[in-house]
Amino acid sequence: MASSAVDNVLPEALQFRPTSPLVDIGANLTHESFDRDLDDVIARAHAAHVNTMIVTGTDLAHAEQAIALSGQYPGLFATAGIHPHDASCWNAELANKMKALHAHPKVVAVGECGLDFNRNFSTPAEQEHAFEAQLALAAESGLPLFLHERDAGVRMREILAAWRDDISDAVVHCFTADRDTLHGYLDLDIHIGLTGWICDERRGHHLRPLVNDIPLERLMVETDCPYLLPRNLPAKLKGRRHEPALLPWIVKEIAQWRGISEAELGSATTQTAQRFFRLPTES
Repeated sequence: MASSAVDNVLPEALQFRPTSPLVDIGANLTHESFDRDLDDVIARAHAAHVNTMIVTGTDLAHAEQAIALSGQYPGLFATAGIHPHDASCWNAELANKMKALHAHPKVVAVGECGLDFNRNFSTPAEQEHAFEAQLALAAESGLPLFLHERDAGVRMREILAAWRDDISDAVVHCFTADRDTLHGYLDLDIHIGLTGWICDERRGHHLRPLVNDIPLERLMVETDCPYLLPRNLPAKLKGRRHEPALLPWIVKEIAQWRGISEAELGSATTQTAQRFFRLPTES
């Protein structure tokens, strides 16, 4: 279904083009809400200087879709993994299929994988089994890890510490936890991804004093769209679906709390993402 001319532009107040090109390290562009207007979503992202997007693969089907999109649109890359919610599905056949996907040139990370003890859609034991199996695949492929963690920081750090010498880089995406958890990840030389959660004064305010604890060379930014629409936007968005074109507003918020310019933060996070995911700098 084609989008209308009215729908294919952001409200003028939300059109924000930063001086530095940005990398959105977590965009769920395979979500059904993007089916009707993905061309426009990508165009709006480019207009906002978000030239590179990592499309998250959270299960086999979505990883395959993410790879397909990365072949269709310049500047898109994919991850391939099994989210902890779906860890109960892990088996030898799935492991072999994931291993094959990790060899695809457009796949830049193993994941989204990790632990989620908040909802426990799969049991903790199933989650840990699938997570360690994917750590083994990451060690074998040499790809970095795109990690999910919710209410499981202690166990996540224990497992990562045991594997740290075998895996390459890793990023905890959409970090929302506390200072102790943050410093535990930093002590393991783990990267941190921040989203629009920091723009939410109701539940993300605890992150604001923590942003200066994250070295710039370990910090990356993401929308996690269509989720986590930033609450610092100066105008309402029809439908309230988040998208990559709004990443500059997240950069603006983080830069404010870090006490540096948006240009400096944007440039640093882009360089970090390019290095972490081994992206071509011209993308």
